[in-house]
Amino acid sequence: MKTLPIIDVGGVLVSSDILTECFCCDLDACHGACCVEGDAGAPVTLDEVAEIEDMLDDVWHGLSASAQNVIDRQGVAYTDVEGTLVTSIVGGKDCVFTCHENGCCLCMLEKYRRSHGKDNGEDNGSAFCKPISCALYPIRETTLTGGITALNYHRWDICRTAVEKGRQLGLPVYRFLKEPLTRRFGKAWYDELVLTAEELKKQGYI
Repeated sequence: MKTLPIIDVGGVLVSSDILTECFCCDLDACHGACCVEGDAGAPVTLDEVAEIEDMLDDVWHGLSASAQNVIDRQGVAYTDVEGTLVTSIVGGKDCVFTCHENGCCLCMLEKYRRSHGKDNGEDNGSAFCKPISCALYPIRETTLTGGITALNYHRWDICRTAVEKGRQLGLPVYRFLKEPLTRRFGKAWYDELVLTAEELKKQGYI
C-alpha cells in the first residue's frame, strides 16, 4: 500500500486513520463508558453551552442529585486545566448529563431531544442533540496554527469492542460518523470526503 498524502477535504485536514480504521459503537459491550470515564468533561463551544442552558429545564428531572448540585455551583460547563471549555462533571469524571438506562450510560440531552422530536413528528437529525465533540467520537477536532481545522482518530482502550465490531461490519470511521460529520461540516463536505476516500482507494492508498 502506498504512503498516503496529506488529505485536505474542503480546507479541513483529515487523518488517514479516519479513512482506513473501522469503528462501530457497541453499547451492549461498553455500556456507554465514554460518558463516565476520563478526567474532564466533553469539549463544548459557547454556542453549545447556550443550547444546553436552553434545554436545562427540560432535562433537569432526569439528572442525578449530584449532577444538579454541580450545575447549581458552576453551571453546565467549566474551563479545564488545558484551557478548554468542557461540560461539568461529577466526582471528577462523570458528565453531569449522564443518565442510566438498562445498565447503560446515556446522554440525557440526546435522549430528550430525540424523544421530543419524535413526539412532535419532527426530524431532529440536523438539530442540536449533544455536543458535537461527543457525536464525532472517535474523531477529535483540533484547530491548528492559522485557524486550520484538523480531524484525528483517537484510540481509547474502552472502545476496543467498537473497533472489533467495526471490522466485522467493514465500517470505516468516516462511514460510521456520516450523520455527525454532516452536521458539523455539511452534506457537500461529507460527499467530498466520500469521493476522496473512493479516489484514494482506486489509487491504492487505502
